[in-house]
Amino acid sequence: MGFFATLAYFASLREPFLARIVAHILISGERLATMDSCPLQNQVALVTGAGRRIGRVIALTLARAGADVVVHYNESKQGALATAREIESLGSRAMVARADVSRPKQVAALFRSVDKRFGRLDLLVNNAGIFFPAKWDQLREKDWDKILGINLKAVFFCAQAAARIMQRQGHGRIVIISSLGGLQAWPEYIHYCASKAGAISLTRSLAKALAPHIQVNSVAPGTILFPGDPHDAKTEKIIQAIPLKKGGRPEDIAETVLFLATRSDFITGQVFVVDGGKSIP
Repeated sequence: MGFFATLAYFASLREPFLARIVAHILISGERLATMDSCPLQNQVALVTGAGRRIGRVIALTLARAGADVVVHYNESKQGALATAREIESLGSRAMVARADVSRPKQVAALFRSVDKRFGRLDLLVNNAGIFFPAKWDQLREKDWDKILGINLKAVFFCAQAAARIMQRQGHGRIVIISSLGGLQAWPEYIHYCASKAGAISLTRSLAKALAPHIQVNSVAPGTILFPGDPHDAKTEKIIQAIPLKKGGRPEDIAETVLFLATRSDFITGQVFVVDGGKSIP
């Protein structure tokens, strides 16, 4: 007979005092099991760029952990709606919200709507980002403005708006999705590397500025492969350069975000590199 079945047996005996003790143990055990399986129950998370790829997987992972999730998008409306439907099928609440996060006024409106709907915000995942190559002698001002606007400027203004709500609560966590490109030199992605290096520096500065009540950390993905992605000779060459000889899954990033959202009371200002060992010198 299992532990809880044994307790249930004793609880069925006509001994009021013993029954009360057993009932207390059963209720406590049920609460602990719920906390362990749904550590984000009654919490609200906002994931930028949650309509597709890594953002979508992060949003669904947080919902499975019990969080109500704000699914932000800019252009991927259908993906955002599909993500929200799946979140609701998991038993969590979902809110779909559009904003161009490179525009501070739209960011402010986004967070006002979240505050009005939920009255709180426990976790911000700054995931929205863009990535495109350009040779150094072909980079234009608009390329810099576009990539810095989304990959760095937006990260700050979203964090600023989130922190105002979190400070009112007295607690909160912010996770910034940066990149291995913020730690390495990629000649054909100079503008991208600069934006992600800025996001990493921003993580550390915000961690000090928002302490002690708000923790700020970053996750830096390496090569992440999605189902349906082409697996050509170039991709295979990249994989063979990774010590673990495989690409990462979006779930690897989402699970790291979940760890930082639930298990990291004494971690802030850190960058968690999830790259299969690719960054090892």
